Amino acid sequence: MVTGFRRHLANDYRRESEFDSERHGCPQHLVCPLGRSTTFAPACRRYNRPVPSVHWEPAPLLIERYSPPAIRAVWADQHRYELFLHIEILACEAWARLGRIPESALARIRKAGFDEARIAEVEATVGHDVVAFLTVVNESIGQPEARYVHLGMTSQDLNDNAMAVQLVESSRLIAGDLGKVREAAADLAVRHRKTLMAGRTHGVVAEPTTFGFKVAGWVAELDRALERLERATSEIAVGRVSGAVGTHATVDPRVEEYVCAALGLKPDPISTQVIARDRHAAFMSALALAAGTLERIALEIRHLQRSEVGEAFEPFGKEQKGSSAMPHKRNPVITERVCGLARVVRGHLVTALENTGLWHERDISHSSAERIVFPDACAAVDYMALEMTKVLTGLEVRPARMLRNLQFGGGVVFSQRVLLALVDSDMSREDAYLVVQKAAMKALEDDGQGFRALLEKDPEVMKRIGGRLDEIFDPWAGLEHTDLAYERLQLGVKAR
Repeated sequence: MVTGFRRHLANDYRRESEFDSERHGCPQHLVCPLGRSTTFAPACRRYNRPVPSVHWEPAPLLIERYSPPAIRAVWADQHRYELFLHIEILACEAWARLGRIPESALARIRKAGFDEARIAEVEATVGHDVVAFLTVVNESIGQPEARYVHLGMTSQDLNDNAMAVQLVESSRLIAGDLGKVREAAADLAVRHRKTLMAGRTHGVVAEPTTFGFKVAGWVAELDRALERLERATSEIAVGRVSGAVGTHATVDPRVEEYVCAALGLKPDPISTQVIARDRHAAFMSALALAAGTLERIALEIRHLQRSEVGEAFEPFGKEQKGSSAMPHKRNPVITERVCGLARVVRGHLVTALENTGLWHERDISHSSAERIVFPDACAAVDYMALEMTKVLTGLEVRPARMLRNLQFGGGVVFSQRVLLALVDSDMSREDAYLVVQKAAMKALEDDGQGFRALLEKDPEVMKRIGGRLDEIFDPWAGLEHTDLAYERLQLGVKAR
């Protein structure tokens, strides 16, 4: 952990009006571990206060550059230990309700505290972070009450539940920020519904489309990404307090039900020592696909910003510099960054899939990997969403350049319409294709005349369809049904 980096992050990720420590107790996207009716230790107990700490220390594996402060708060060790303590207190409360431990013990157990530095010190000796955590917590409680903590439980009763809560918290943040990307894309789609441009396949101009229609496709994919994330979050929002191999041999199932309900989780129908990792792989898959959606949008903008295309540009500040060597450069650095991070998230999916196969009722091979890939993937996707909102809200669209590129080669984008018109005139498709292809290839030569001009010099073409050329070369012909997509996406446009 980098020292000297502790800082107040509450206002970094939430407006002050959204957070009132007297009223809410902890950041809104975090499960409040101590927000129930409990008795608290004196203020000197560093991590057990009526207001849980908002002086979050970033999770050590997250790169600050690509980690929004709210995500760092979710994955901070401090928050994880607070969740551990919350789970232990809940389990004791459940045991007390069942008469297994005395109600009188709860007062001191609820006053438990811990010091992260002390946990690290103990872990260096015992080599087990949960044992170290329990040692420090029990020191703060004292005997005889401390002997009731972790009763019949195993480490994963803490780890899996805390991680489930952290993934749900992360999902809330990511979904909110993906929703903002969707809003920005929807606004852009409606605004440029009638902005003509060339559609491209294989990087080559194909047929007319509109920029708004292109962006509407992004909206649809973002909707799917959000739905997928919601399903994956529901699947991961399960907990367990079922003992060493999941049989409830030492823990009454009612303890599990009580703890999970308080954490907002569903009890896993059946677990071993761990919750099966297919759930986690599905969550990571949802993240990777969301990252892929953001990458697809970013990649398209990168292509449109190329010098020879020049149709759309990501925001570029007045004092921004694109190159240390070439002053003319306006590089698409934000969208390039998004594409790079998507590769990282996809790599983490491979790791999550590898974690599904564990020995017998559990081994620990998944643990070290998960401590890297899930915080990093959640942070990366949320960061990507924030960056793409910035790009789409500030996107510089150049309709005149789009229209100019649409006329590339003197109208070769209308080649299929010419082909179909010749076929309608009773020319065979094979002969019509050869006529159109010859004119198009000639038009695309450096010194070639325009496609339409070449067709107008062909007597056979003019005899058959000369009177229809204006209609055939109308860029709006064939776009009559594009509004159907807007209607299906509920973007406020009715199809004709």
